Amino acid sequence: MSNGYTYILQCADGTYYTGSTKELERRLGQHKAGEGANHTKSRLPVELVYYEEYDRIDEAFYREKQIQGWSRRKKEALINGQFEKLPALAKKVFRKTPKGVPNKGD
Repeated sequence: MSNGYTYILQCADGTYYTGSTKELERRLGQHKAGEGANHTKSRLPVELVYYEEYDRIDEAFYREKQIQGWSRRKKEALINGQFEKLPALAKKVFRKTPKGVPNKGD
């Protein structure tokens, strides 16, 4: 039996909502009834597109916060099971400072 879930909902406007809970079915029902988070209340209907099970709720909460920081493309790779794409989507793009623009350290 799971003691925690991390889940992703797709809202009617195409946005994603990531959450965590101890009772996935109950929480999903709340979201669908407009009793969930403010983000989902105004974007009904919502659809469960992904979830993960955890032994402890704190693990699910940590994962929720991790996923919330991801780009849309990275979330979609996770949802679609394209796990091999996740490392590449995590990379940051750094650009050189253009000539004539002082660096912060200067």
